[in-house]
Amino acid sequence: MTASFVVNGRFLTQNLSGVQRYARNIVSALDHIEAARGATLFHPTGSRHPGCERLDAVELGILSGYGWEQVELPIAARGRRLLNLCNMAPVIKSEQIVCIHDTNVLSSPGSYTRGFRAVYRSLQPLFARQAVRVATVSHASARQIARYLPISLSQIVVLPNGHEHALLWNPDQARLAAELPVHAGDSPFVLAIGSGAKHKNMSLLVEIAPRLEASGINIIIAGGKEIGEQNGAPLPANVHQCGRVSDDDLAYLLDHALCLAFPSLTEGFGLPIVEAMARGCPVISSDCASMPEVCGAAALMASPLDPAQWVRHIEMLAMSAQLQADLAGRGREQCRNFSWQDSAEGYLDLLESPAVTRRHVSPSVPAPHIAAVFATLGRPEVVSKTVRHFLSNQRLRPSSVIVSCATTEDAGDLVHLEGVKIVLGPVGLANQRNAALNQLDATTDIVAFFDDDFIAHPDWLSEAAQVFQDESSVAGITGHVIADGIKGPGIAFDEAAHIVEAATEAEAGARRWLEPFSPYGCNMAFRMKAIGPLRFDDRLVLYGWLEDRDFGAALAKTGGRLIRWSGCQGVHMGVKSGRTSGERLGYSQVANPLYMLKKGTMKPHLVANQIFRNMASNVGRLFTPEPYVDRKGRLKGNLRAIIEGVTGELAPERAAGLGQKRTVVASDGKPAGAGRA
Repeated sequence: MTASFVVNGRFLTQNLSGVQRYARNIVSALDHIEAARGATLFHPTGSRHPGCERLDAVELGILSGYGWEQVELPIAARGRRLLNLCNMAPVIKSEQIVCIHDTNVLSSPGSYTRGFRAVYRSLQPLFARQAVRVATVSHASARQIARYLPISLSQIVVLPNGHEHALLWNPDQARLAAELPVHAGDSPFVLAIGSGAKHKNMSLLVEIAPRLEASGINIIIAGGKEIGEQNGAPLPANVHQCGRVSDDDLAYLLDHALCLAFPSLTEGFGLPIVEAMARGCPVISSDCASMPEVCGAAALMASPLDPAQWVRHIEMLAMSAQLQADLAGRGREQCRNFSWQDSAEGYLDLLESPAVTRRHVSPSVPAPHIAAVFATLGRPEVVSKTVRHFLSNQRLRPSSVIVSCATTEDAGDLVHLEGVKIVLGPVGLANQRNAALNQLDATTDIVAFFDDDFIAHPDWLSEAAQVFQDESSVAGITGHVIADGIKGPGIAFDEAAHIVEAATEAEAGARRWLEPFSPYGCNMAFRMKAIGPLRFDDRLVLYGWLEDRDFGAALAKTGGRLIRWSGCQGVHMGVKSGRTSGERLGYSQVANPLYMLKKGTMKPHLVANQIFRNMASNVGRLFTPEPYVDRKGRLKGNLRAIIEGVTGELAPERAAGLGQKRTVVASDGKPAGAGRA
């Protein structure tokens, strides 16, 4: 059999990193498979020769870099299927397989130069859309690609890295050993492999270095771009950098290290993990993105946002030879799940038949602890239906469900429902959410807030959990509202439940990842480590949405990403019940944006737009108001707030005490038609 495909050999001109090592080892494995005989590897003129036996290596062209890849390579590969293994591919060729290792350039742009980001953002969507098949190296990376690029998850094949190459390294040939400030037999050292790129999170190891020094533990960092001073301070004395090292040097380091510490915020795969496991080096790894599926049960896992957890793991490992031996043994077993030979055969299958559905099996990852919070006021029948529906339909069961209200009567028959905790506190959405936050168990990883009239899709929690697992820098998620009754007369419970049950990707719209996105409180979730001591501002009363926006803006200032993900979806019924003054809402429509402007959680142009739109709506519908909206009362409140703003007497909490005239309110006691969008 003579293979007729072509391999993109541009990687032979590039420095060796995880992506290039992947390409080299896949090509080497293909070269050992008889079915690949006769395939051609095109590489730029002047690049290193790959030394293939079965593959034909052909040097061609006068260009280099992107020019060679985008112009000369597709011309040379005319009429043959092209295999690209390093994230990039020619955009003018359709008959090709592309391996996209990750979309970190989109999720962690701060780690890359502006030019690099521009090229990837321009080209990747183009060839991802037209390639006959896209491959990647982990299930987490596949999900990430499906969120950021125009391709569905079902079109992505997982063909991971392998471990065999690490077994061929020879530590006896290491040249670095004599130069190290820490030698075998001296005090123990933790090894880290990576660059100073932000998403590699080496700053965490620098942060914990003084605490490890107190235990006599050093840190050695090997890799490309070195870490400079941290916040103007020199690196701790027990942190040593040795830059790029040879494979034999790496073998020496892994063979003598206490452990490999891998604190990355995001990775497409995390090749150093399986390299360490192959050589019997214990691993402590981040518990996000691809790392849990690569590590399985063979490593100690820690949050990349929790330095203290890393110190505990390292010190525990240093004190237990038994734990070291146990992790080393489990690691040797785990790394066998990742084979260059298997992945190379997967590529041959794809090249022969791109429709093949072969996928690498991912080990299960422990579910996070999720608390679901429902704030309610004066609507026991509504909250009882939604909470019971939620508990009976979610595929990922929450660790706890909290109903936050002012009196037990507000919770209706939920006070007797097992698994539901009733929390009492002051009236007000911000107050009620804060009361729930203060009652959460310390083990809670994620808190999800739902309006008492929101019907969540059965996959809402599982989709949110997956995003937080895959994207460690995401602090908050807002779901997609399939139908929203808040702007109209409302949607009945049975109708809302039917809409959710019938929802498909096509009916709900294409799955979309939108960022940044201010939270919308009818369905949103947050990472508890990101929230920390932050709470909702209880001065923002009677206006659903702006208190969410204020909370999100405060959270974003800490560096957390806020996104909307359509994989989390549901229906907001917008139930109308009770009566309160429209003047209160109108006052808040002006007072709250001005207050947030002063706080710095809302930009001036957004404040102006918010106030103008609300007042324009109230004036425009003054003589033809909706039956469920008190336009006259709202306009009166608008004008009062403007006057108080001019006189300096404006206070957002004053809205709670205005007017007793009764009008319609929506979920959680929030006025109907509050402009939530």
